[in-house]
Amino acid sequence: MNPSGQVAIVTGGGSGLGEATARALAAKGAKVAIFDVGMDKAEKVAADIGGIAVKCDVSSADNAEAAIAEVADKLGEPRILVNCAGIAIAMKTTGKDGAHPLDLYKKVIEVNLVGTFNMIRLFAVRCETSEPLEGGERGVIINTASVAAFDGQVGQVAYSSSKGGIVGMTLPVARDLSRGGIRVCTIAPGIFKTPMMAGLPEEAQASLGQQVPFPPRLGEPSEYAALACHIVENQMLNGETIRLDGAIRMAPR
Repeated sequence: MNPSGQVAIVTGGGSGLGEATARALAAKGAKVAIFDVGMDKAEKVAADIGGIAVKCDVSSADNAEAAIAEVADKLGEPRILVNCAGIAIAMKTTGKDGAHPLDLYKKVIEVNLVGTFNMIRLFAVRCETSEPLEGGERGVIINTASVAAFDGQVGQVAYSSSKGGIVGMTLPVARDLSRGGIRVCTIAPGIFKTPMMAGLPEEAQASLGQQVPFPPRLGEPSEYAALACHIVENQMLNGETIRLDGAIRMAPR
């Protein structure tokens, strides 16, 4: 799909991987709606790229449905969805304070996994009624997993569970939506320069980057965005999870 002139939704688009993707899609001519819970950053990015910012809790059925309807009303029916919204906590299954709090585990699953599926289902049910483009294509969905889905480290049980679920849903959702001409892929990034990583000292960031076989550095959000754009443009990419990680395989710690 040529993104030029198409409407795209990017969740978590106010910062990090989502922001880079929103900017890259806009540079290719897409009309971009940024979904986020923090509106200050989302509105700034939207103003920079000529898009719109919509406050959205991706894990809420009603909120997400209303947000997508707002995009359709203001920009037109969306054909591209990039799911970047997510949260992370660091906590072991058991520790000195006892068992991992169940409510915290549920919260990560709710935002990362349920939120991703919530956006997929609400986007797809509208997208599959759109007029088909070249080759019968109607839409593209890109999800964000993590190498933690495969190489979960100590303290990543909730995060790894959520990202593993996203990897697991990729193929069945792609098969479900194939009759409607909607493609589905997932990107599993390694260690990237996200706002979470930016909070670490420079020395710590450099040390983490050196763990990557090649290139021995942290990934740039623009590299994630470039892959997202390629998935949009390459009609043969479907039902696949792509590791974007410089060949890193995470150690237990």
